[in-house]
Amino acid sequence: MKSLLDRPASTAAADLTLRRGAARVLIDNWTGASTVPSRTLYPHQWSWDSAFIAIGLRHLSVRRAQQELESLLAGQWADGRIPHILFNPTVPHDAYFPSPDFWRSSQAGRAAGSPAAPQTSGIVQPPVHALAAWLVHRADAEESRRRGFLARAYPRLAAWHDYLLTRRDLGGGGLAAVVHPWEPGMDNSPCWDGPLQRVEPAPPDAFRRADLDHGHPADRPTDLDYGRYVRLASDYREAGYDDREARHGFAVEDPCFNALLIVSELALAAMAEELGAAPAAHTTRAEELTRRLVSRLWDDAAGLFRVRDLGNDSLIDERSVTGLIPLVVPLLPPDVVHRLRETLGGPHFTAPATRLVPSYDLTGHAFATTRYWRGPAWFNTAWLIHRGLRVHGHQDDAERLRQGFLAEAGRSEFAEYVDPTTGAARGTRHFSWTAALTLDLLCADPEEPTR
Repeated sequence: MKSLLDRPASTAAADLTLRRGAARVLIDNWTGASTVPSRTLYPHQWSWDSAFIAIGLRHLSVRRAQQELESLLAGQWADGRIPHILFNPTVPHDAYFPSPDFWRSSQAGRAAGSPAAPQTSGIVQPPVHALAAWLVHRADAEESRRRGFLARAYPRLAAWHDYLLTRRDLGGGGLAAVVHPWEPGMDNSPCWDGPLQRVEPAPPDAFRRADLDHGHPADRPTDLDYGRYVRLASDYREAGYDDREARHGFAVEDPCFNALLIVSELALAAMAEELGAAPAAHTTRAEELTRRLVSRLWDDAAGLFRVRDLGNDSLIDERSVTGLIPLVVPLLPPDVVHRLRETLGGPHFTAPATRLVPSYDLTGHAFATTRYWRGPAWFNTAWLIHRGLRVHGHQDDAERLRQGFLAEAGRSEFAEYVDPTTGAARGTRHFSWTAALTLDLLCADPEEPTR
């Protein structure tokens, strides 16, 4: 795969060095079928990680980008869900917790349609996959058509969305709900603190945290929070991962999760049109989801979207980056776009040491400079906001964010995230989605359609 490093690229020396470094991360983290987020902390295949990774891989090898997504889809359940982890059977169980013997997907999830192999988790992550598949197709449409990539991916991705909009419409308002803090991808955001107070944590002797073998305790979720995560996951497992039977102790409607569902519905519309099918069902669904997103989660006074706690049917009074990511939705009302842009440039999210966007309100009561999703600035959320700015025509703002992203990615050795107050690299280094999205911002066509 060394030839991937020799593909044509920008002649700017700094960009070429950054591109080669990013490509090297992806090559080193490739397992033969998919890409691990990190060789140490995350040794399996993660759902939304693989979507972001495929977006970057398309600039190196379209075939490998397709394989990344198809490897993930091989773990899809019969009910349509795409699980958040596909476990590599060659990795020892004690290398990551919760491990396959905790989830017991092939047994506990049998009624919900879990596959016999590979072993997976039972929960999900944000639905960015259809957007990724469409971008991979567009990178070499002729190769994609020759291999029948979209013809295979489209029905699986449509079933994934159907699962979210039927089994997961827990609030009855037409949005998809998440039932575990790991599902929105922002694992221990302060947005989850209130709903989690209702969850009795699992006892400390019920689990062993493998994440602390590779991550500093000051960066990671607390033991108390982890106990609650374990309790929620084990309760879901005991209900057979059946959303009709489970009594969810945690259920929220998350803005980022639903925004990505909207964008991916538009990607499904594009796929349907490419395959000679009618796109109208997907565009209509995207329009209706956008109306519901605004009506249920928008807070005009705060200038961002809020998380809705379905436990008490109220909006959670926290400012998080999840509330800014709906900027990526093309169909947002102009006044909402204007307010989001104001919030991005205001005191809550203007970091002093980086042009990236903090994961949580800099002035908020729960802000922490290094603790996972409680303040640090992440590269995937910056990529989504950059895309949103471009979608709505704010090219200057988008370019400033792009330049900040590339500078921090290079300086941090493709870190998992950075401290927004100092710019210091945090989490693991040589992180796959950071490298992949760096490639995308270096190589993507500036005239790419906004759909």
